[in-house]
Amino acid sequence: MTTATQLPEGAPEEVVTNALVRDVDLSPFGYKGTLALITLDNGLDHTRPNTFGPQSLAALDAAITDAASRKPSAIAITGKPFIFAAGADLSALSFLSKREQSLAIGKLGHDVFRRLDEIGIPTFAFINGLALGGGLEVGLHCNYRTLSATALTGLPEVFLGLVPGWGGATIVPKLIGPERAVQIIIGNALNNNTMMKSKDALGLGIVDAIYAPADFLEKSVAFAASVLSAATKIERKDYSTDPAWDSALAAGRAAALKKYGGAEIASPMRALELIAAARTNTRAQGFDAEDVALADLTMSDPLRASLYAFNVIQKKRKKVEGAPKPALARKVSRVGVVGAGLMASQLALLLLRNLKCPVVMTDIDQERADKGVAWVKNELAKLVEKKRMSAESAGRLSLLISGSSDQQVFAGCDFIIEAIFEELSLKQELFKKLEKSVGPECVLATNTSSLSVERMSEGLEHPERVVGFHFFNPVAVMPLLEVARTSKTDDATTATAVSIGKELKKTMIICKDAPGFVVNRLLTRFMGEITDAVDEGTDPATADNAMRSIGFPMSPFELLGLVGPGVALHVSETLNANLGPRYRISPTMQAMVKEGVKTFYIKNEDGSFGPNPAALALVHKGTTPSTAEQVRSRALKALAEEARMMLDEGVVSTPAEIDLCMLMGAGWPMHLGGILPYLDREGISESVCGQRFHAPGIASLPQ
Repeated sequence: MTTATQLPEGAPEEVVTNALVRDVDLSPFGYKGTLALITLDNGLDHTRPNTFGPQSLAALDAAITDAASRKPSAIAITGKPFIFAAGADLSALSFLSKREQSLAIGKLGHDVFRRLDEIGIPTFAFINGLALGGGLEVGLHCNYRTLSATALTGLPEVFLGLVPGWGGATIVPKLIGPERAVQIIIGNALNNNTMMKSKDALGLGIVDAIYAPADFLEKSVAFAASVLSAATKIERKDYSTDPAWDSALAAGRAAALKKYGGAEIASPMRALELIAAARTNTRAQGFDAEDVALADLTMSDPLRASLYAFNVIQKKRKKVEGAPKPALARKVSRVGVVGAGLMASQLALLLLRNLKCPVVMTDIDQERADKGVAWVKNELAKLVEKKRMSAESAGRLSLLISGSSDQQVFAGCDFIIEAIFEELSLKQELFKKLEKSVGPECVLATNTSSLSVERMSEGLEHPERVVGFHFFNPVAVMPLLEVARTSKTDDATTATAVSIGKELKKTMIICKDAPGFVVNRLLTRFMGEITDAVDEGTDPATADNAMRSIGFPMSPFELLGLVGPGVALHVSETLNANLGPRYRISPTMQAMVKEGVKTFYIKNEDGSFGPNPAALALVHKGTTPSTAEQVRSRALKALAEEARMMLDEGVVSTPAEIDLCMLMGAGWPMHLGGILPYLDREGISESVCGQRFHAPGIASLPQ
């Protein structure tokens, strides 16, 4: 019998997941005996998944004891509707102040879960819905597992700065071998926390059978009866002599280094150590090692930073800071997209797929408009080929997309977004023309990355319906959406924009209409310090790799290749004109744009990437080079200065919104907790601004 561990003082009250036991007669399924079925249920709906805190673990422990006392033929565990369990209750982790507390929580989870393997009778996990982290691990401790065909599973711990520490890092390699274990524990977690679909979990050997949700429990009980009667035999392989251990671990290490720009980040490295040890460790030895790894990681700044970042993202997904009441949002039943180039076409596809209403595109001639429509339809066809959409759905959506060279087709639209060339006068002229074609309540949105939205609305009869709606490229992948209000944008327009953003499944911030909004303003200032260092004579490789040591997956010049020097230069020029000389115009960037050189790096014949000789030839030859440390220092100090200015100007209302933008729109590493906590921990905030952005202990160990 285990002893419940108390939550740390100040931690939020645990939402207890109860464990209810009932007997299931197996006779109707061809086996004489009973199954003691434990159901996990926190009493709330699917929006609050079952989780495991100390009280929940104690409840499960008591349920296992109760189940065993009934002398059943087997014990099974399942979840509430749609949810099996979403793992550990992470809300208390940031309140841990002693290593002993973390060790106790790790050991408690192991002591409860391992009973399902060691109890002496067959045990089954009927995974009827979402099972993540500790939720999947409780199932892994069972002897057999079934899975609902619609359920998603995964081990996201490395993504969060942890390791699968309640058995996963030890059991999974033994169960499915090193290559697949590395894929699930390292690869999937670092690939934006990719979850396994049911067919993937079955193919990888994580589960033994999958059944449709309609009769999942009945089929799972029948499966258990079949196993008990020996009609179904599940073979388990011994992977201890598998020759792939070394190559699998090397591949996992390479993936982790690539993800973090060559930096050795603790959580994936500790996970790889545990996977390697699973080859020869007993389960008990592996569990002890997991306890130690969990305690070490929990009492570290990167884990606290990751939890802060995770919580900020989750919170802002649910509630947009400063958003007007949702009831003010207008109904949108027809959408217009001005432009039919790649960005506009991406926007049209995203709007079409999520709003499922008519979308009309325009361009300067019918041929261009038709090309945009054709691109959208082709992308729908690709989704059908990849089995991510049914042919029927794609067919219905294809009927809703159209194109024209006549902007009169926008009559009747409730929302129009423009994605034309970044020239203020063109956008002003466009909005004046559109206003003559549409009703007074039609929202006019711009996807501009740096121009003044307010100036676009000058001279309009209804400037209150103009709003910035800034996406990041690629539109379907990047989760952030910046909604920029002008001084005249009204609440109904803003509420409509936020409502559409939610339909598009984007994470949003509402910001002031200021040059570059949030992400582009900070990124341009940051990248400007890198290009300035190069222009001053710093070796391009030294400047470009200056931030690698803290775990950036993409260097500034790699990002430049993605964005394009033309776009980067245009944004720099706009910000220079609006914010002053701290946004300098790089002669190297000017030369690259003039000569049509689009990237600092090119692919070599062997598949590797190296410097582009054409770009190197255009580098401005300064005479005052800097070291990597000097480049990193000036770039971080510039970020601190700019962030402070943005908060003082009211571009956004809270530091957390800046962190969210850089996490979701610029790829700022999770383990750093967002840009501002990192600047706080490094002492840069106080050095540059005279104050921290966050209180001590935010995104770091208690002070």
